[in-house]
Amino acid sequence: MANQNSTGRRNMTIQKKKTFVLCAVLVVMLLLLSVRVGYLMLMRSDYYTARATDLHERERDIKAARGRIIDATGTVLADNKTVCTISVIHSQIQDPEQVIDVLCRELELSEEYVRKRVEKYSARERIKSNVEKEIGDRIRNYDMAGVKVDEDYKRYYPYDDLASKVLGFTGGDNQGIIGLEVAYEKYLTGKKGQILTLTDARGIELDGMGERRKEPIAGKDLYISLDVNIQKYATQLAKQAYETKQAAGVSIIVMNVNNGEILAMVDVPEFHLNQPYTLIEEFQVQQETTEESTQDLLNKMWRNGCINDTYEPGSTFKIITAAAGLESGAVRLEDNFSCPGFIIVDDRKIRCHKVAGHGAEDFTHAVMNSCNPVFIAVGLRIGVERYYEYFTKFGLKQRTGIDLPGEAGTIMHQLDKIGDVELATISFGQSFQITPVRLMTTVAGLINGGNLVTPHFGVKAVNADGTSVDEFAYPISEGIISADTTEKLKYVLEQVVENGGGKNGYVEGFRIGGKTATSQTLPRGSGRYIASFLGFAPADNPKVMALAIIDTPQGTYYGGQIAAPVVRQLFENILPYLDKIGYQ
Repeated sequence: MANQNSTGRRNMTIQKKKTFVLCAVLVVMLLLLSVRVGYLMLMRSDYYTARATDLHERERDIKAARGRIIDATGTVLADNKTVCTISVIHSQIQDPEQVIDVLCRELELSEEYVRKRVEKYSARERIKSNVEKEIGDRIRNYDMAGVKVDEDYKRYYPYDDLASKVLGFTGGDNQGIIGLEVAYEKYLTGKKGQILTLTDARGIELDGMGERRKEPIAGKDLYISLDVNIQKYATQLAKQAYETKQAAGVSIIVMNVNNGEILAMVDVPEFHLNQPYTLIEEFQVQQETTEESTQDLLNKMWRNGCINDTYEPGSTFKIITAAAGLESGAVRLEDNFSCPGFIIVDDRKIRCHKVAGHGAEDFTHAVMNSCNPVFIAVGLRIGVERYYEYFTKFGLKQRTGIDLPGEAGTIMHQLDKIGDVELATISFGQSFQITPVRLMTTVAGLINGGNLVTPHFGVKAVNADGTSVDEFAYPISEGIISADTTEKLKYVLEQVVENGGGKNGYVEGFRIGGKTATSQTLPRGSGRYIASFLGFAPADNPKVMALAIIDTPQGTYYGGQIAAPVVRQLFENILPYLDKIGYQ
């Protein structure tokens, strides 16, 4: 009995100790928890208050104003237009039938479409974006509970179709799609702002709680070299040639030969920048007569033939053969030749454009006459490997690096595939293809003293208050040709305009150099031609160059007769203008 009592007392003692230890542990835990809660409440209260607010806030974006595109004269070519986004908050709507009726009428939407969104239980339901501000203001004036009218921006082009394939356009969220709009996206795009609203646990906005705003930051303005006055006149001439010659297309490029700045780039037919997804008349006709999809036709309509397409340049490329011949010593201006109207290369008879031949002529007159047999003879004198080296040195195998997307590359034979016949046809501008801007850039390097420039539009990007400026610089490859060869080339090309096949490019009171071309498109014998003329001024100290290309003209198709007059008229107007503004 005594042993049992003793055992009981020991058990009770052990139990008390366990209880004491457990209580002590709990007290310590409570003390630690109190310290932690106190720390969080006193030291971290701001952090957790912000987190709680974030959990009960809903945000909607405010579009940032996109940077403008501004030409060399200070004219705005791409701007922003204030538009509205109309939304509804189901929990706040007091008169759903009024809301449905007003939105259907003002936004020209079906009742089914609007009712479905008005009656949907959601934090916020967007009804329509890019609504004209006038309409948005009318809807706001109805003062309907649960209807939100937020202002944002839509891209707007004051000149509509002017330089459409250069400027490009933006999508629904204001991002660049083609042209400069996409090439300079990182400068033009701004930083979105936000409207923050408090919601309940279901995500429904709480009425009367107000809003917090994070203001957007506008994108930088892009200043470009394009001159609106020159662009307008080049466009006028291109449209005139397009219509009168019933051509498939007309392209004109105007460029500073010394630094690569592009003053104008036209590729008719152009499209409407403010309605870029609407096919213009020419492509509507194609849609009716072909099985091409709308998207394929839109892609064609947006395509810039000056940089996206290649062609056989024809006789304008003889400038390159002449430069290579003079630079290599394969020919001199006074060297004599005889043209019977053809030349035999291997087993192939290649004719001159003058069937009866030019007879005896020196190289200067061969250039003036654009004599195929003489240029073939010069090409063969240079030889395949050396000619290919000059082709490469002059940059013709590379893209120019122009600041527009989608530049096409040169289509040229591999060196081991070039025989005498291929070299003969290359020498007068056939059997390979380049882009117009590639040809123009190379010729600029040959007549400016040997500096291969990068053609470009972008000059600088400037933020709204002018405190941040990004000046753009472009690569230049020096020494592609000697100064002596440049002088000879300028002289002979001035003779082409003064007394040769380019006389229709002559401008009274100015020294003009240039070269005509009439190239037959593939397949041979199709009766389709490309007429072109490349001219520059002043011939003795070139500053500006222009290239006009008329694709598949009807009737007369010779470059000297229909393309040279286009450049002449262009120069007659822009050369006095450039002198007046002191253009360098």
